[in-house]
Amino acid sequence: MRLARDGSGIGATARALRSQIHPVFMTPPLAASLFGAILAGSVDPLLAAVHVLAMFAAVYTAHVKDGYVDFHVRGEDDDHPLTASGCRIALALSTVAFALCCVALGFLVGPFAVALVLPTWLIAYHHAPQLDMNPVTATTGYPLGIALSVLGGFYVQAGTITAVPLGFAVVFLALLSGIKVIDDAQDYAYDRSIRKRTVAVAVGPDRAYGVAYGLMAVALVAVVGFAIARIFPLTALLAAAAFAAVAAISRRADPELATMLLIRGSYVFLAVLVAAVRFDPLAALV
Repeated sequence: MRLARDGSGIGATARALRSQIHPVFMTPPLAASLFGAILAGSVDPLLAAVHVLAMFAAVYTAHVKDGYVDFHVRGEDDDHPLTASGCRIALALSTVAFALCCVALGFLVGPFAVALVLPTWLIAYHHAPQLDMNPVTATTGYPLGIALSVLGGFYVQAGTITAVPLGFAVVFLALLSGIKVIDDAQDYAYDRSIRKRTVAVAVGPDRAYGVAYGLMAVALVAVVGFAIARIFPLTALLAAAAFAAVAAISRRADPELATMLLIRGSYVFLAVLVAAVRFDPLAALV
């Protein structure tokens, strides 16, 4: 049984399986897991590694399932590295890996850790073709997974949930949902032709831009509010300022370029937040 569409053998199969690791979309959930662990203070490397692996398995599941649906079911994509059987095998492998991580977290931490992790796989597996047909779930699926990654990364270290990780989870949910609206706007014409109801299809591209930047503005205002209330470190204000600058530039760009800029801006946003939590240099000035 061939797993790769462009050849047979171990090499071709390995390349096809590896092709489903998309760094641009894989990095934020894994970084969010580690960010949650850093928020907790002391980091147990084993627990952090198990949670990161669970997030990797969940996102890999999403990539394989999306590719399977878009190419083998809907016929949207022009090509896909895996055969239909290869997709099913890859999904089985990623699901087994995820299940083993859940068992480990249940044993090492407790059932609530599993309760925070399990929804990420459910979102990943059901994103296509179920969740991506509704403007709300199509927009919030990936951001919600990252929010849960922050909470789960924190909980497996601290054994509790506090206002700080909850605040960051809400901020990421709003910020990344805004980016996702613009990302989906790239495919407005095609999505409309197949009745795929993204936000851009539901309200039109112009209004979708307003919704997107409104969500991002809410996230940045929340960062400022949380920093003033000292729930977030004051240095988080620099993260908000850095992303606001990127958002201002992207506002004049087309959806494709805007998405690229905003995703890179979200990396900067997260990096500054990590530095803020670890060092908070502005605190010494107050």
